[in-house]
Amino acid sequence: MLRTERLTIGSRTLAWRETGAPSSHVLVWLHAFPLSSEMWTAQMDVPGWRTIAPDLAGLGGSSDHDGAPDIADFARDTLALLDHLGVGKVVLGGLSMGGYAAFAFHQIAADRLRGLILADTRSAADSPAGRVARETMLGLIEAKGASGVADEMMPKLVGSTTHRTRPDVVAQVRQLIEANSANGISRAVRRLRDRPDRTPELSTISVPTLVVVGAEDALTPVDDSRSLATAIRQATLTVLPGAGHLSNLETPDGFNGAVRSWLPAIA
Repeated sequence: MLRTERLTIGSRTLAWRETGAPSSHVLVWLHAFPLSSEMWTAQMDVPGWRTIAPDLAGLGGSSDHDGAPDIADFARDTLALLDHLGVGKVVLGGLSMGGYAAFAFHQIAADRLRGLILADTRSAADSPAGRVARETMLGLIEAKGASGVADEMMPKLVGSTTHRTRPDVVAQVRQLIEANSANGISRAVRRLRDRPDRTPELSTISVPTLVVVGAEDALTPVDDSRSLATAIRQATLTVLPGAGHLSNLETPDGFNGAVRSWLPAIA
């Protein structure tokens, strides 16, 4: 049964979704920008696995840190949650921004990983043009809030097939964006803008890794995922037809099939 939980850390609240009994097999999902852990609902029921999906700081039900935002905040919160739950090693999956958080987790706590799932993400930092686009996004948030972000991002977040045939998914993604506060989205943008280049670290990843990407992903194209799979020693690449950037929401059966066929190799 899917449960929604909350933990108080000092003056902050950390929220997460969880399913499954305590187990030595734990799968953690880190969500995309600018959504929440609710995007993982179709991935929470994995037979034989305890599955945990936190709301990253400032988004969903989790409050944010004080001070300057840092992508490593997401990794530190995930580690604190696992320590609170008494969880040791995990398979850590992240999509897009969640992938950036997974790289940060690897940097601070590689010994807690049994495997990685990197979906629709890249290792490189923002290009100069990308940083300019982040600044433009910050102005849009100030002017129009979360609904303006949804208007701007919806054409890029899901693929053409989903736009044409899955209006329910399009509506769900918009709802998830608009449920977040403008301040939480703004601070997430700053984390994305200022994140480091993780490419030099890819050769140090020593755990089995599943790289997943939607064939229609316009934000992190298939070539980015091929580069990840080439640079990580134990990586497997899966390309999902008919999916864009939010491949787990757009083609959940294909995404879940890829994950479930891969997990037994490291269980």
